[in-house]
Amino acid sequence: MIHRATPARLTTWLAGLGLLLLVGNAGASVARAQTIRESAFTTEMSTDDREKLFAALGREVDELERHRNILKTVVKLVSPTVVHIEAEKRDTVAKGYGRGTRLVEEAGSGVIIELKSNFYVLTNRHVIQDAQLKDITIRCDDSRLVSPRQVWSDQDTDIAVMALSLPKLTAAKIGNSDHVEIGDFVVAVGSPFGLSHSVTYGIISAKGRRDLDLGDNGGRVRYQDFMQTDAAINPGNSGGPLINLRGEVIGINTAIASQSGGNEGIGFSIPVNMVMAIARQLIDRGSVTRAYLGVSLDSKFSPALATELGLPRLLGARVVEVKPNSPAAAAHIEPGDVIMQFGGVKIEDDTHLVNIISFAETDVDAPVVVYRNGQSVKLTVRVGAKPANLSVRSSE
Repeated sequence: MIHRATPARLTTWLAGLGLLLLVGNAGASVARAQTIRESAFTTEMSTDDREKLFAALGREVDELERHRNILKTVVKLVSPTVVHIEAEKRDTVAKGYGRGTRLVEEAGSGVIIELKSNFYVLTNRHVIQDAQLKDITIRCDDSRLVSPRQVWSDQDTDIAVMALSLPKLTAAKIGNSDHVEIGDFVVAVGSPFGLSHSVTYGIISAKGRRDLDLGDNGGRVRYQDFMQTDAAINPGNSGGPLINLRGEVIGINTAIASQSGGNEGIGFSIPVNMVMAIARQLIDRGSVTRAYLGVSLDSKFSPALATELGLPRLLGARVVEVKPNSPAAAAHIEPGDVIMQFGGVKIEDDTHLVNIISFAETDVDAPVVVYRNGQSVKLTVRVGAKPANLSVRSSE
């Protein structure tokens, strides 16, 4: 079951220090000390042997400390940029023969960014959803409390941005989530169970996780391209940053997969490139404009059909209909084409194409590669803004 990482429930947990990072580099010292160890544990040690063993141990610890300092430095750089968020919401409930309201307290995390010399907090929409400005409290690393002066949010991606009016803020350094690879070491910072500025450590376990049912708080997020991590993400981590070892934000932690509601080693983060694209539109225009290609896609495109068409395996998105007077029609995309690339990005499946198109820049030419009649055909398309009356599945 997928849970958003916000509701609070107290438990005890500890963050691992990622010893896998250290083992390989300390290997040389281990080898040098091996002969001394073997003699030490098979015969009685002399004073000289003990001193040699202490010296070998010291060299190993020095190597260990040098690498552990990477994590310490990352945490020092990131901590001033992470905030704890509390939001009070009023929920309508059945009460006797009528209806009443109850106060619901939501807790989460956020990260400070700077755009055009102004400071903002990135977080998840579900953390502050339905809360009034005066009922949102942001606690900074230095314990200062402030309410946002303005809030924007996008339901389809579960991203929210809050504008701050507070001096002497420290903004996070933004990385490039397109460069993230499976196996990269990462650090998650947030406020699980209200324990602010907690740090956990792990790796990127997978990329491109889509079609996740996030359950409550607005249901399914339409546009998904989650990174999966085994860094411990617990209730209260929602909206907090996922950091690489360069101290750069590469994602915003959003949800966990769990049977118990607590961390089980499967967490999901929104790639920061997606987050920043949404944030800039929200700040500049107050809303998000989705791009539009104008095709309907084959959701049942199968390996058997891919083989029949001559593809080496199932990949790409198969077009079943091209809308009249659409960008796709103008680019001469045809029914039966399999869209293999868009804007230089290899397309994995129809859902992947939906995400790519949704965040594409409008009114800009983009290269497209389609597979047609056993050959690759290069086209150019200029996507437009999605008409308001179109459904998500028709917006590709």
